[in-house]
Order: sequence, then C-alpha cells, then structure tokens
Amino acid sequence: MDGLPQISDDMGALPDLGQMGTAGDMGGFDMPSPVSRMPAKLPKKTKAAIIVKLMAAQDVKLPLATFPEEMQVELAHQLTDLRYIDKDTLTAVVEEFLEELDSIGLSFPGGLEGALSVLEGTISGTTASKLRTNAGFSLLGDPWQRIAEVDISRLLPILQEESVEVGAIMLSKLQVSKAAQLMSMLPGERARRVAYAVSLTSSVTPEVVQRIGLSLVAQLDAQPSQAFSDEPPERVGAILNFSSSRTREGVLEGLEKTDKSFAEEVRRNIFTYANIASRIDPRDVPKLVRSIPQDQLITALAGAKEEEAHSTEFILSNISKRMAEGLREEMEAIGQVADSDAEVAMNAVVATIRDLEATGEIFLISGEG
Repeated sequence: MDGLPQISDDMGALPDLGQMGTAGDMGGFDMPSPVSRMPAKLPKKTKAAIIVKLMAAQDVKLPLATFPEEMQVELAHQLTDLRYIDKDTLTAVVEEFLEELDSIGLSFPGGLEGALSVLEGTISGTTASKLRTNAGFSLLGDPWQRIAEVDISRLLPILQEESVEVGAIMLSKLQVSKAAQLMSMLPGERARRVAYAVSLTSSVTPEVVQRIGLSLVAQLDAQPSQAFSDEPPERVGAILNFSSSRTREGVLEGLEKTDKSFAEEVRRNIFTYANIASRIDPRDVPKLVRSIPQDQLITALAGAKEEEAHSTEFILSNISKRMAEGLREEMEAIGQVADSDAEVAMNAVVATIRDLEATGEIFLISGEG
C-alpha cells in the first residue's frame, strides 16, 4: 500500500459537508473549494485509499483480504477520514499510480504458499511439505484457499475425526459440490450431526474461522506426503485396463481369493471395451467415433465378440444411419479379425475414451464395471 511516489503540496482541511445544509439553504454562502488546485503532498496511504475507492467505483474487487490485518485497518481509517478531492488531484494520483505499474518488470507472490505455487511441479512434494511444516503458523493469506484445493481423500479423515462443529465450519467454507461429496461419504449418524452443526454456525466470528483454518492447515501439513496421487485400486485398475482379457481375469480371480473387497474396488476402476454399452452416454458416441482413427475403430468393431459385441452394437445404434451403414460395410470388407489385433484396437478405443474423459469432453456413467 505504500508503493506510490509522493505528490507535491499540501491538502487543505476539508469542510464538514454535513454542516452545509441543502442546495436551497446556501443563501449567500460560497461553496468552499474541496482542495487546493495544485495536487497536495498526499501521504502514500492516502493515495492508496484513493486508488482503492476509484477501483471500487468501477466494480473492481481488489484482493485486500491477502494484506496483513493492520494494513487493512489502516486503509479503512484512510477511507473514513477522506471526504472528496478535486479532479486535478485524482488525475495526478492515477497518473503516478499508472507510472509505477508501468515501471514494474516482474512481480513475486507474497508468502510461502505463493512461492510454492510458482515452484509447483519443479520441487518434490516432500520438500514442499517440509517447508510448510517449518513455517508453522506464519502462513500468510487465507488458509481456506489452501484447504479448498486439497483432495477429498485427505479432507475426509479430518471430517471424520474432528468435532462436528469444526466439520460444520469446514463444509461451510468449501464449494457446495465438494462439501456434498464429503457429506455423502460420512456414516449416516455422523452426517446428520455435522449437518445440524452447520445450523449453529451463524454466530461464529471470522477470527474463530481463521484460527480453525490455520489449525486444519497445520494438520494437513503434518500428514506425510504421498508418493502416489491415485489410490491403489485406481492404479491396479488402470494397469488391468490395458492388459489382455486373460491376464485381467486371472489377476482379478486371484485378488478375490486374497482380498475380496479390494478386488471389488479394482473392478469398479476398470473400464474396458465391454463397458462402453453401460457407461458411455449415447449422446457422446458420435464424438467418440470422430476421435478414434478409422482403421482402429473398424478393427475394434469387427473383432468384438461375446460381451464386447454389445458395445459394438451400442456404438452403431447411436450414430447416424448413414454412418452406421458405412461402418458395417467396412467391417464386412475386412473379414475375420485376429484376436490379438482386435484386442489392440479395443485398447486404443478405451485409451481414447480415457483421454476424452480426462479433458472433460465426455463423462463416464458410474457403474460397477
């Protein structure tokens, strides 16, 4: 807030506009000048307040909450003390502000979190975790911004173990969709207690919410960093997605004997060509067909057998009649397809579906797989 250069001359005392009466009451009194015509030698804090007021008048919301509390208080005092300024003074302040902005070559983020966001992807997660832990409670800015970016898998244990009051505040600070997902993962009785606690949060002060946020951030930082971003069932499922059907079924049979619940989770994370008919929205089929290389699509459609054949018919039934007829003719033209070639082509179709899902082009329907 004190980065602006100073303007020369002094600002005269401003009259109390509340003592002037209405325009009809002026009589023979002369309206006093708001300020001297030469721009006053304004303090930097006053100039900062002028810029903030000007931006607010243009509906520009500045991130003032990221400033230290004492700076926010001082800004409020400056805005309280000001009454009005003339156009010359305003122009001078704005011109100096723009000159200073124009002279800035590079800006750096404030605080540890800003620095780590710049370094994301270039330093290890372990190093970032250690830096946060060593910083302790010196974290600058809003801790809830960090909490909002944390994966649900890391927030759920906190929601389960903390008091229902803390859980209610955490859910109230998260996006509704994320809060709803977390709530759905709680046992019924716990979910009801947390939901009721939300109704009691109206009297909680911002200071208490801030302290709770800092405490939760400290807990998150104390959690050991994870080597893998995906859960084990997701990783195994992703591997089996592109394994041969014989290998896939053999592994799943073995897992069911060793750990049936884990095997069920793995199955839910598997998506194969056979799942297309049950987990792809029919409206997305034309987009899928356009995204797959023609030779791979024809080979997959023609080589599908038994369960996979249902997906072939599903695809052909959800595109235009003319396109479906063209694909059927090409399928007949290539004749018998070797099992190995069909499996490679079907895996390519699945890979395309996964890519489209990852970019948000299509969405898979939930199912057991």
